[in-house]
Amino acid sequence: MLRQLHISGLGVLHDLDLEFDPGLNVLTGETGAGKTMITVGLALALGGRGSVTMVRAGSRAARVQARFDAPPEAEGTGWTEDGELILARSVGADGRSSARVGGELAPVSALAGLAASLVEMHGQHQGLRLLSQAAQTDFLDRFAGAEHLRRVTAFRQLHLELASVRDRLEVLAAASREQERQIDLLAYQVREIEAAGIRPGELADLESEESRLAHAETLVDRSETALRALSGDSSGPEGLSSAAAALEEAGRVDPPADELARRARSLAEEAADLAREVRGYREAVELDPERLDEVRERIQALRALERKYGEREEEVLAYLEEARTGLASLAGSNDERQRLAGQAEELDARTRTLAEELSAARADASPRLAAAVQEELRELGMDGATVEVVLRGLPEVGSGGMERVEFLFSAGSGQLPLPLAKVASGGELSRTMLACRSVLVDLDDVPTLVFDEVDAGIGGRAAAAVGRRLARLGRVRQVLVVTHLPQIAAFADRHVRVEKKAGSASAFVLEGSERVAELSRMLSGLPASETAALHAEELLAEAAKAKRGRVGAARTGGGPARRGSRDAGS
Repeated sequence: MLRQLHISGLGVLHDLDLEFDPGLNVLTGETGAGKTMITVGLALALGGRGSVTMVRAGSRAARVQARFDAPPEAEGTGWTEDGELILARSVGADGRSSARVGGELAPVSALAGLAASLVEMHGQHQGLRLLSQAAQTDFLDRFAGAEHLRRVTAFRQLHLELASVRDRLEVLAAASREQERQIDLLAYQVREIEAAGIRPGELADLESEESRLAHAETLVDRSETALRALSGDSSGPEGLSSAAAALEEAGRVDPPADELARRARSLAEEAADLAREVRGYREAVELDPERLDEVRERIQALRALERKYGEREEEVLAYLEEARTGLASLAGSNDERQRLAGQAEELDARTRTLAEELSAARADASPRLAAAVQEELRELGMDGATVEVVLRGLPEVGSGGMERVEFLFSAGSGQLPLPLAKVASGGELSRTMLACRSVLVDLDDVPTLVFDEVDAGIGGRAAAAVGRRLARLGRVRQVLVVTHLPQIAAFADRHVRVEKKAGSASAFVLEGSERVAELSRMLSGLPASETAALHAEELLAEAAKAKRGRVGAARTGGGPARRGSRDAGS
C-alpha cells in the first residue's frame, strides 16, 4: 500500500509531505485548494504523462516521491529495501523528465510497469472508462475468473498471430502479379544466357579468328612470298647451309672462322625451322566464307548479351548466377504463400474454437455479473436500478472474440434498459463505477484504490451509501478519496484537510473537534456554526455506528490517528 507521498513544485503544491494509513483516507478542502493535484502527483509517480505546465511558477521542476510496501513483482529486482519500494519522478521547467525506482535511474515505463500492481486510480472522469465496450468486455472477463482470463490471453495471442499471417499473405498477394512478371523476365534472361553457352575469353578468340578469315587471301599470299624467300636458290636454308659448310672448312685452317661457321649453322637451322612453320601457317589459313559468317554472327550475339548483362563474358556469367538466384527466390515466395495459407487456415480454426469457448464462458458469467452489480447498486441506495450484461454478436471474429459486451442500465421500474452511456446521470454513473469496483475487489490484488471526485452528481442518502461502501472497501484495501461531501468524509479512518494560503497548499490530519469543524464547513460553509456542528457530530456518530455494525471495525494502522501538517509554502 501507499505509505508516504512527497510533492514539490507541482501547481499549488510547493512542498507537501503526506503519510497514509490502511483503510479509508479522505482528502477534503475548498475547491482549488490542491486536493486533486495530490492525485496528479501520485499519477506522475506511477508513470503518468507529465507536462511543463504542471511545474509551479518559479520552480525548476515538479518532483514527486511515493513510498509503497513492495509488491511481489519488485522482489529480486534490487529496487526494494526493507520491504519498501520508492518511486520518484521529476518534470523540469525546461521539459526534461527523469524517473527513479529505488533510487536508481529508470525509464518512465518502469514506473508504469509497476503501477498496475500498486494503485488503481479513478479520476474525475474515470467513470467514462466504464462506458467503453472494451472496458465492459474486460470487466466481464475479469469477473469470469482466472482460468477464463488465461483463455482470453491465449485467444488474443492466437488472433494476433493470425492477423500477422494474413497481413503477410496480403503483402505477398499484392506483390504476386509483379513477381510473376519478374519471374518471366528472369526465366527468359536465364534461358537466353544459358542458350548462348558463352565462356570467358571466347569473344577475343572469335575476333582473332574473324580477322584471320576476313584476310585469308592476303595472309596466304604473304606467307607464300615469305616461304619462297626462305626456300629460294640465292637464300633460304639451303644457301645458309652451304655457307656454314664453307666456313667450317675455313675454320679448320683459320680458327677465327669457326665462330662464323657456328653462326651460319645456327641461322641455317633457324631458317629451316621458320620455313616449316611458315608452311604450316600458310596451310592453316583457310579461305572459308561460311565459317567467317558464322564467326561474325557469334560475335554479334555475344556483344548483344554484353550490352544487356555486362561488359565482358565474366560479367554476363555473373549476371546469369544472380538471375538464377533471383528466380529461385521468387519461386520460393510461391512456396511461402502456400505455407502461410495453410498456417492461416490452421490458426483460424484454433482461433474460432477458442472464441467459442470464450463465448460460452461469457454467456455463463454475464447474468451473475449483472446480479452482483445490481446488488451493489442497491447497497448504494439505487434500489430500483437494474443492470443487464448482454452479448452482441460480431459479424466476424475480432481481437476480443465473437461478441462485444454491453451494459444496459435502467434507473427504475417502467424504464427500458438502455446502454449505460445513454441513460446514466453523472451520479448514477459514479455509483455504478463504484459498484463495479466493489464487485472486482475480490478478483484482484491491487492494494490501493484512489477515487477523485467519485461523488460527482450525488448527495444526501446516496452520498451516505457511497460513504458506507467506501468504508467497506477500506476493510480490504487502502482507499484514498478526494471528496466535497461530508457524508463521505464522515466515514474516514484518516481525514486530511488541504487548504491554500498565499498560493501554496498545506495539509493537516484532522482529529476530534477539527473533524467536526471541517464537516461543518462542508455542510454549511460555516466552520463555527453550532447548528452545522451538531449535524457534523451526528454524521460522525452515524458513520461510526455503521462501521461498527454493518461495516465492521475499520483498520486505523499502527495505533491512534496522528495529527500533523506540512506547510506547502515553507
